[in-house]
Amino acid sequence: MKVLVFALTVALAAGYQVNFVPELATGKTYVFKYEALVMGGLPEEGLARAGVKVLSKVMISALSADNFILKLEEPEIFEYSGIWPKDSFTPATKLTSALAAQLLTPIKFEYANGVVGKLFAPAGISTTVLNVYRGILNIFQLNIKKTQNVYELQELGVQGVCKTHYIISEDAKAERILLTKTKDLDNCQERIIKDIGLAYTERCPECEARAKTLKGTTAFNYILKPAATGAHILEATVTELIQYSPINILNGAAQMESKQKLTFLEAAKTPVEPIRAEYLHRGSLQYEFGSELLQIPIQLLRISNVEAQIVEVLHHLVTFNVAKVHEDAPLKFIELIQLLRMARTESIEALWTQYKNRADYRHWILNAVPAIGTHVTLKFIKEKFLAGELTIAEVSQALLASVHMVTADLEAIKLAEGLAMNAKIQENPILREIAMLGYGTLVAKYCAENPTCPAELVRPIHELAIQAVARGEIEELIMTLKVLGNAGHPGSLKTIMKLLPGFGSAAASLPLRVHIDAVLALRNIAKREPKMIQEMAVQLFMDKALHPELRMVTAIVLFETKLPMGLVTTLADALLKETNLQIASFVYSYMKSMTKSTAPDLASVAAACNVAVKILSPKLERLSYRYSKALYADTYQSPWMIGAAASTFYVNDAATLLPRAIVAKARTYFAGAYADVLEVGVRTEGVQEALLKIKDVPANADRMTKMKRVMKALSDWRAQPSSQPLASIYVKFFGQEMAFVNLNKAIVDQVIELANGPAIQTAGRKALDVLLGGFALHYAKPMLVAEVRRIIPTAVGLPMELAFYTAAVAAASVEFQATVSPPLPANFHASQLLKSDIDIRAAITPSVSMHTYAVMGVNTAFIQAALLSRARVQTIVPAKVELRIDMIKGNFKLELLPVQGIDKIASAIVETYAVARNVEDLQPPK
Repeated sequence: MKVLVFALTVALAAGYQVNFVPELATGKTYVFKYEALVMGGLPEEGLARAGVKVLSKVMISALSADNFILKLEEPEIFEYSGIWPKDSFTPATKLTSALAAQLLTPIKFEYANGVVGKLFAPAGISTTVLNVYRGILNIFQLNIKKTQNVYELQELGVQGVCKTHYIISEDAKAERILLTKTKDLDNCQERIIKDIGLAYTERCPECEARAKTLKGTTAFNYILKPAATGAHILEATVTELIQYSPINILNGAAQMESKQKLTFLEAAKTPVEPIRAEYLHRGSLQYEFGSELLQIPIQLLRISNVEAQIVEVLHHLVTFNVAKVHEDAPLKFIELIQLLRMARTESIEALWTQYKNRADYRHWILNAVPAIGTHVTLKFIKEKFLAGELTIAEVSQALLASVHMVTADLEAIKLAEGLAMNAKIQENPILREIAMLGYGTLVAKYCAENPTCPAELVRPIHELAIQAVARGEIEELIMTLKVLGNAGHPGSLKTIMKLLPGFGSAAASLPLRVHIDAVLALRNIAKREPKMIQEMAVQLFMDKALHPELRMVTAIVLFETKLPMGLVTTLADALLKETNLQIASFVYSYMKSMTKSTAPDLASVAAACNVAVKILSPKLERLSYRYSKALYADTYQSPWMIGAAASTFYVNDAATLLPRAIVAKARTYFAGAYADVLEVGVRTEGVQEALLKIKDVPANADRMTKMKRVMKALSDWRAQPSSQPLASIYVKFFGQEMAFVNLNKAIVDQVIELANGPAIQTAGRKALDVLLGGFALHYAKPMLVAEVRRIIPTAVGLPMELAFYTAAVAAASVEFQATVSPPLPANFHASQLLKSDIDIRAAITPSVSMHTYAVMGVNTAFIQAALLSRARVQTIVPAKVELRIDMIKGNFKLELLPVQGIDKIASAIVETYAVARNVEDLQPPK
């Protein structure tokens, strides 16, 4: 009997669980009261916060068994900025004209067994408004299991597919079902998140393991009423907390709190009717990014006439940044960028046509266009250059800036490829270098966001490399290797390996510098495929027949892959048998430096190197600094998640007078990520070749004798047809090679020819005339130094944004006047200056204004509510100088003159405040 009762109880319980699935029956309209709040700020009491509140009735009717329609009734939006909870919300009543019509439009959605499916809405409903609807529907998303009361799963919601924990219990006395589910926003299969300006950073999981910079969780609590065909939602409350701290999360963090409450009011019989419009498929429950990507969070602009507003801001920048920089110039420059981002392509074309012949306006436009950050930028530069409307200097500057500001999508990559392969670009070596390296950079940025990016993106460069090998074009081959190194695509590995000794037959006929550049091209690939690169690099390092410099460069690449203990031990064992002390010293010094590392991501490498050094120190500890060295040093503060590292590689050769190569690199750690900020490398093999041919010079020889021997050696170097470059230099920012220079014979010959040619002499004479006649110069340079953004949807459907901006405008005003006594005749010779008394007066007024913003809060095209920290720095350092030179007697006098009218040399203001604003309360920028 007991067994039968137990079985019936289990069966009834199992059957009863089916009713837990929320029911929205046909023939009824379910009416709910809806309240939503998003509030951001610091957790301490007495500090300002900012937020948005939404109040409305929610009406849901069934069109069929699994198709429903949702409409908001009497929606109200309030904005808040002040001391929470002391101050009160202010109604954003003026939002009615911009927002209410969209909020009152019904949307359709699929709903079956507690799961929200496709969404349908008219084209006129903005993505921002549709996301608010998603926040409401997210409450109805319930994945009920029939046979379990406690379970977890990866559940789709507004913020993505995240780990969700369910607990279901019954209050039999009250005839209610209590359901709780919690979402771990740090544990998602697919997290909806948008990063801007972080393509060059590498995640540091070991850093985040100690203290997370961004943490979030959402808790849903439901009160359900069971029924025969399904449960009814009587009340649902949602509480979400997202907290962020880029540094000290142990002592508090900025936080964004979201709350929702849905309360059942009635089940009416009057259905909600769809509007007379075409309903289009508009995605699923998952949040979609919209106009917030264009909306810079620092301020909210009301765009009434974008073309006129661009001209107005442009005129302000040109007018008020002449003698000195205007205090608000950085903010105005940011306004110009935002307006250009919102402008149509035709409007930008019209602006350029209007102002391209006015140098001051033209200058500001060309500095702002790269910051538009889309393929529109590259298209503009390409079209204007091919039309002959840009100078080489202008297009070089614009291309360099654009490549690193443009969002890498397939359209931008296609444009970059067209630029790199364009015949007019290829005619100019500097432009071709910038365009080619930039193409590789865009591929790298695209692949950083799309890990499955196709190898076809780098195939054009592979073909160029194959052609260069076939034709014996070494410089072209080196260029392609640097492009592949920037791209860092694993699909390039086979092409690069063919150029390395021991892996490809073509490698034997290639010079050492090609082998070295081929190895260096593996560094960015190693970030994605470290084990693959380790296997290949170990083979190269172990080949004692290879040039020592190549083996040392291979060791650099190996250590950047964060070697495991086994490989470090293998290297240590190889060094015990190494006969080349240059290599032994280089790797041993690298290991020894690594033992002192405090960076979390290198902890295992440091431990492995500590063991290796103990094995190697008896043999290699006393090698002097005439042997190659690798030095590494870092510092890392775990509670603050801030650190810095520096590396220096000094590659020597017993047969050379100077080091063969020197490389210096700097890395920063911040907020759970790291980036290789700067790297500079110099190779001097050509200099070595020339200097080794200098015949012995007596130690007591005079300076002129030594100089003549050096000049004779360089002249002999120029005369040899097969001489390698005198030297080569490269510069990398954030792991991407920006520029490289090979000082080869062609460049040296051009410089000598130019220096001795009539053109330079004519130019020199014109410059002298200008100096003696006096001149005034005014120049301003705007820069968007940093734009880093992370946009995350909240449970409410409004986007939470974390942003960091730095913009600066530097200006300089120079006045120069020279007086010569006795006065010079009209057609004077430069030698007459040697018999004159020259009086030079110069006034220089350099000034800089820089604004830095840190923002956390809601940022949409309709409304903003955020905690904003702003630092403003302005400096003006004027100087007046008088220099008198008596050329006959050889006397000169330098005098600093007093500067009038300057009462402030530098100022700095730092402020943090909460701000809430809506677009209807704004006026166009002035």
